[in-house]
Amino acid sequence: MIRRSLIIGTLVLILIAPSIYWWRAQRNRTPRVLTLYGNVDLREVNLPFNGSERIASVLVQEGDEVHRGQVLACLDTSRLIPEVAQAKAQVASQRAVVDKMHSGNRPEEIAEARANLVDAEADAVKARRDYERVKLLVAQQVISRQAFDTTKAASEEADAKVEHTRQAYELEMKGPRQEDIAQAEAQLQANQAQLALLRQQLADAQLVAPLDAVVRSRLMEPGEMASPQKPVFALAVTNPKWVRTYVSEPELGWIFPGMSASVAVDSFPNKRLAGWIGFISPAAEFTPKSVETEELRTSLVYEVRVFVKDPADELRLGMPATVYVPLGQTRRAQPVGQMPIQGMQR
Repeated sequence: MIRRSLIIGTLVLILIAPSIYWWRAQRNRTPRVLTLYGNVDLREVNLPFNGSERIASVLVQEGDEVHRGQVLACLDTSRLIPEVAQAKAQVASQRAVVDKMHSGNRPEEIAEARANLVDAEADAVKARRDYERVKLLVAQQVISRQAFDTTKAASEEADAKVEHTRQAYELEMKGPRQEDIAQAEAQLQANQAQLALLRQQLADAQLVAPLDAVVRSRLMEPGEMASPQKPVFALAVTNPKWVRTYVSEPELGWIFPGMSASVAVDSFPNKRLAGWIGFISPAAEFTPKSVETEELRTSLVYEVRVFVKDPADELRLGMPATVYVPLGQTRRAQPVGQMPIQGMQR
């Protein structure tokens, strides 16, 4: 009986061994195409004004395509324009002061100072002669002591005036001090900086698109008070677009950045869009709940971004997508413009 059981067990093992070997071989074999599931993703820009003022106009609507440098909205500039004009006048005035100091005194001003000195010297000579005559008369007791004191004071005053006019003439010859020129130039720079600031504020009164995008939301209207903390628009950057998907650790060795792929969505079941793997996360994470495959929900996975070409702009944010990655591709250099920077995070 025991011998019969051993024979039957041996026969069973012989019969099922090929099946077990085939099952394990199929399990360990790498598939020809890796199928991944994810959602379409793109970048968004919240665009506020750079100043606080009342909104005068909003020029685009939701869904409009906008281009880099296009004006999207404007602030009220009725108070800012006069401030700019005032700052321009202050710059012009101070520049004239600086130019005058660099040019020095005019020849006519120097000649006038010289003439004043000559007149003062002549007056001093006359006053000194009067003083000498009065001095002799006082000694002879011809005139009073009071007349003598008056003449003496006039002579001393004339000498002081000569010294004063001589110093004024020397200052005219030397021109402005270097310290005064430096102070005037510093004031001019301060006025120019203030003008530049006001001009920048005037430029910031126009809200321009920083890049090509689509207006996703219009968040403020004319008459509302804008500020840097309140976005006026939410822009969707339509290039590049990618599918955010995840792979498990065993599948991680099958893929690498630059591999070509194709993307399909339910809205266009008979159409596949060309793409390529542009980013593979260096760190593992728990599978997000948006991943559809149940066997991956409790596993640690790696985020993969599959960039996709969408010339017709058919893909929308959050749209479920299926990615097909043919395996067995060889690594090769990618054309410039097809390989996004891997470290670029949203």
